[in-house]
Amino acid sequence: MAWVYLLVASIFEVGWPISMKMADITSYKMLWILCAIVTMALSGVFLYYAQKEIPIGTAYAIWTGIGATCTFLAGVLFFNDTASLLRFFGVLLIISGVIILKSVH
Repeated sequence: MAWVYLLVASIFEVGWPISMKMADITSYKMLWILCAIVTMALSGVFLYYAQKEIPIGTAYAIWTGIGATCTFLAGVLFFNDTASLLRFFGVLLIISGVIILKSVH
């Protein structure tokens, strides 16, 4: 169950930077800031539960890796962030690290 908690925490980890971006580009600033606060809190709660069974270093690295990768992809797909081969290679390195951490646990 800890890995499910970690996946849920990672999904909520993506919610707060996207919410902050939405606060920046829309007129619903306070609504999106509130959404960012809620997703930050939920992400932290689920990370707390995940790290009860998964070593905290592993849990934290996977949590941030999934969050960074998904946020990068959201930026490219929805916010016109640059999509260069070098940037995708960097994300591939993050994904590789997450896979290695999961496989040696």
